[in-house]
Amino acid sequence: MASVTDDDIIRRRLLIDGEGGNDDKRLNNLLKTFIRWSSAKEEDENTQAMYQRMQAMIGQCEYTLEKGINTYEMNKQEQKNYEKLRQDIENKIEEATARIAEAKTELQLAKCIRKNRQEYDNLAKIIQQQPDRQETTKQLEALDKELSNLVKIKQQLEEKLELRRKQFMVLITSIRELQHILEDDEEKEKEEEMIISAS
Repeated sequence: MASVTDDDIIRRRLLIDGEGGNDDKRLNNLLKTFIRWSSAKEEDENTQAMYQRMQAMIGQCEYTLEKGINTYEMNKQEQKNYEKLRQDIENKIEEATARIAEAKTELQLAKCIRKNRQEYDNLAKIIQQQPDRQETTKQLEALDKELSNLVKIKQQLEEKLELRRKQFMVLITSIRELQHILEDDEEKEKEEEMIISAS
């Protein structure tokens, strides 16, 4: 026999209880009525009325149970429909994502081609505007000289920066030593005050 889980118990209870229409109470009343009916004497005039009442209560319970089963099946079908709809939406999202990625790649390629064409056009214009070889050689020599000066300036600045860094480290070290001296002085003063207070 398969084990009954808490979910199965709750599902059956909901099917019996319906939508909170006091079906549990109705079943209890049916049970009490059945006990009274079964223990009543056949000649009792209320026996037939109790039997009719039990039939009506059973009909109500069966209706509620059938309604609950139909609702449960409908919910299961709706859940399948929603799952299918969710899967369709996920597939469409994946397709849209793939199309967007492809469009991005194409756009990037188009931008690269456009950029290359612009660079080619600019280079062609620059080449046409360039002076002859002799003038170019003079300009290159001037640029080499300027570059050499810039290298020297950079080296001087780096040396100056290194010097400032060392000076800064010396200053930091001096500040720390001064701080230690001040802390030692404070401790000595506290010790002297404690000695004076104790005496």
